[in-house]
Order: sequence, then C-alpha cells, then structure tokens
Amino acid sequence: MHISLNIDENSPIQQIDSFELKKRNISLRIKRDDLLHPLISGNKWRKLKYNLVEMQAQKKQELVTFGGAFSNHIHACAAAGKHFNFKSHGIIRGPELDTSNPTIKFAKQCGMQLHPITRIEYKKRHNEEYLAQLQQRFPNAYLLPEGGTNHAALQGCKELAQSLPESDYIICPTGSGGTLAGLIEGATPQTKVIGIAVLKQAGYLVDEIKALSMRARTQSNWHLLCDHHGGGYGKFSPELWHFCQTMQVQHQLPLEPIYSGKMMFALWQLINADYFPAGSKITAIHTGGLQGLDGLRYRQLT
Repeated sequence: MHISLNIDENSPIQQIDSFELKKRNISLRIKRDDLLHPLISGNKWRKLKYNLVEMQAQKKQELVTFGGAFSNHIHACAAAGKHFNFKSHGIIRGPELDTSNPTIKFAKQCGMQLHPITRIEYKKRHNEEYLAQLQQRFPNAYLLPEGGTNHAALQGCKELAQSLPESDYIICPTGSGGTLAGLIEGATPQTKVIGIAVLKQAGYLVDEIKALSMRARTQSNWHLLCDHHGGGYGKFSPELWHFCQTMQVQHQLPLEPIYSGKMMFALWQLINADYFPAGSKITAIHTGGLQGLDGLRYRQLT
C-alpha cells in the first residue's frame, strides 16, 4: 500500500482585531487549521500524517484506533481511511453503538469497522498486554493510540510550529498532549508555548508531554494551564457557548466549545487579565474539530 500524502497544509492565518487587543497593543492571529481539509482537519491531520508514513513503512494495510462515540479522532481516521483507501477500525467506548449519532454515522459511511467495548475494557487501551492481544486479533493493522498522540504524531505538529509567523506566544487547546509537545519541539526557545487543558485534573499531562518531547524536558518556555477546563472534558458553560457564538458573528471565527472554543475563551480571559505584556504577538492554533458541533446539536447541548 502506498499513501500519497497529498493534503495542502498551507492553512490561512486570520488576524483578529478588537478593542481589547488594540488597547493593550496585542497582535492576535489564528492559524486556521480547521480549514486544512474538509474532513481530516486541524491537529488530527498533523498527528496522522507521520503515523500513516510509519504504517506504510511497517507494511501494514489497516489502522486500528480508539475513541469515544463523538471523537474527532475517530471521525478523522475514518475519513483518512476512505481518502487514502485503507481499512480502518474504531474501538469505541461503548458498550452500545448509537448508529444515529452523527460521528458514528459518518465513520460507518467511510467504511470504518466499529467495535464497541465496555468502559471497563476501554480503560485497558494503554495496557501493553491488551494491545498485544489486539495486535494478534488484527495482525495486519497499525495500532494508533486514542487522540493520535505518540512519537510519530510529534513531527507533524513540529512542522506546524515551524510554519507559523514569528510569535512571542503560541497557544493551543490540549487534550492528550501531542499537539503541545510537537509545538514545543518546533518553536524557537524564545517563543512561549501555552497549552489550555480541556479536561479536569490535567496536571498528569505535564509528565506525558515531557516523555514525548526532549525539548519539553530541557526547556522552560512552555506551560500547561489547567484551570480553564470549564467543568471537565466535554463540559461547557452557557458563557463559553455564548462566547463561541459571539466570535462567529464578530470575527467570522467558527468555534466548538470542547477544544478551540475553550482555548479562545481562556485566551480572552488571559488578555483581559493582562497576562500578556503590551506589544505581544500571539498565534493561537485552531485545531479543527468543528464536526463536534453536530454531536452537540444531536445531544441537544447547544
């Protein structure tokens, strides 16, 4: 199997102009990685790219990965399977599969084989013995962790950092830590890299990021901010949702309240609290995931 990785990675950069920014002489640009590809967008493509290269190198014909029922990662891997013509399997945190859920429906349309498992079994997804059993069950498959975060994922996120305009700060939402680790790898030591944790009690990710990135272990130019999770993964306040809608209306910036919306809301609060010195140049990464809005509507959460 040969995958030609023919995705144009030159996503646009959008300048945000507002009174709050002008008042502080702060420049804010958004790297619109949500526009990278209609289906395999944002950090999902950045992380998948070199995993697909590795999958080819190992001469594997199939991809097995993990995710929840509304997972952006599952959505992107299913789309990649269809786009690049390889067989994909999703191990879904179940135990039931709701086939009306838009993410699941899309994955099935792309030809992804879905394997719902109990939450107890799903907790074993990092267990080496469990992964060895899965490899036996799918001998021809490349196993990719939940969220797509591993050492191969870093290279694509490193390239993203290297493609950005000169910045004093790079900021991104952080779920599994792979995007943040890759940005630390690719940014200059003078650039401060900030991750906004989207899940509760995310302090453990600091060690995971250090395990992934040599630079994260040796440099102090990065931070993971853990107080902006809005109640936990997938949770969001009416204020956050209102902020997302306001950004769409005022700046034509589409956001979902799980990842990039949470990051932008946190960034706005930090700007208003004078966290950034006057004259700062900030680049925020829109990591995509807008498909999640369909899931929120489906669950009547918006």
